[in-house]
Amino acid sequence: MPSLQFLLLNNNLLYGHISPFLCNSLQYINFSHNKLYGQIPPSVLKLEHLKVLMLSSNDKLIGNISSVICELKFLEILDLSNSSFSGFIPQCLGNFSYGLSVLHLGGNNLHGNIPSIYSEGNSLRYLNFNGNQLKGVIPPSIINCVNLEFLDLSNNMIDGTFPSFLETLPKLKVVILRSNKLHGSLKGPTVKDAFSKLQIFDLSNNNLSGPLPTEYFNNFKAIMSVDQDMDYMRTHNLSTTYVYSVKLAWKGFEVEFSKIQIALTILDLSCNKFTGKIPESLGKLKSLIQLNLSHNSLIGYIQPSLGNLTNLESLDLSSNLLAGRIPQQLVDLKYLQVLNLSYNQLEGPIPVGKQFNTFENGSYEGNLGLCGFPLQVKCNKGEEQQPPPSNFEKEDSMFGEGLGWKAVAMGYGCGFVVGVSIGYVVFRARKPAWFVKMVEDSAHQNAKRLRRKNAPARNGGRRH
Repeated sequence: MPSLQFLLLNNNLLYGHISPFLCNSLQYINFSHNKLYGQIPPSVLKLEHLKVLMLSSNDKLIGNISSVICELKFLEILDLSNSSFSGFIPQCLGNFSYGLSVLHLGGNNLHGNIPSIYSEGNSLRYLNFNGNQLKGVIPPSIINCVNLEFLDLSNNMIDGTFPSFLETLPKLKVVILRSNKLHGSLKGPTVKDAFSKLQIFDLSNNNLSGPLPTEYFNNFKAIMSVDQDMDYMRTHNLSTTYVYSVKLAWKGFEVEFSKIQIALTILDLSCNKFTGKIPESLGKLKSLIQLNLSHNSLIGYIQPSLGNLTNLESLDLSSNLLAGRIPQQLVDLKYLQVLNLSYNQLEGPIPVGKQFNTFENGSYEGNLGLCGFPLQVKCNKGEEQQPPPSNFEKEDSMFGEGLGWKAVAMGYGCGFVVGVSIGYVVFRARKPAWFVKMVEDSAHQNAKRLRRKNAPARNGGRRH
């Protein structure tokens, strides 16, 4: 079929080898989601006009990815994900084609380093090497990918510190670096409007330390405004549209999103070594749907400002060192489906009402000071929910300098006595007639009673 340009056989139950291609007019091949096996025939890599090659989700496709693929100068989309390809990633894939916009090699058995050279002026928008065995560091030359919107390097063995140079990429919407060997602290932005378009930020399961990156949170402008757009993230201005896909930890489960909705917003910094307090600025990220800060060493109170995250569906703060009470403000999170506050040092009554009436014991276990529904521990009668102090610094300085509960109690007692005394003096000075008369009459009657009581004793003494 010498005139054939588009060949789409995806989402079927086809099996067997990919046959050789003699036609040199093909521009679009999509065999994804079948049961094909074997290797990519060399003839595919000789289709000079090929723009799209999608062979994803054929888990028995094997072999190396030949560097010959870099001779396809018109290639825009290369998706070989979720198969069984092995060997090294050809280094030329970073700069062989100025038109390459989608490079998805995730979910294979590839090893070695990430391609280190990305040429200036390239068109990469979607870069996904998730779920391989890649080592080394994230190459700084990625800053040449100025159109990059999606970066997923998760589930590898990538080392080094957080790649702060990603701040310079103005269009980044998704950064997923979870389950690697990243370490060190996040120092904060060095450029104006860093990560201003970011919607999904996942650094979970690394060895990152230090305080939470408050400065980055203040720059997440795309997460501060609620976007009701029901469309999906996709490439534009290509010969064909490519819808972005991703694997995420979603509400406690590993979920593959074959389409990423534009409105999806996630912040996941769990399973690291972050310390310090939860910053109040998190309350600005009003479009957040999932927030996970679990399995760190965070201290202090749960910020009441989290009650401003009105779109939140999942909140996980478990396995930290958080203390104090659960803020009543969280009751207003009407979309909250998953709540995990377990294994902290929380105390006091659990808020009641709305979504909080649906959570079970597992949401609170490991907090010996908590009481109320759904726990079997009953709260003291009349105990009411009190929101924690909003100014943590003032509170810490007060009690850090030795102002304990005994001193507070003594001050309260002294203040009460002085207050009553002063009140009586002022009240007496004004001389309300009815009160003065009542006090004077009472004193006069008491004096008369005392005189009568003592009189017989004095007389008896005289007789003897």
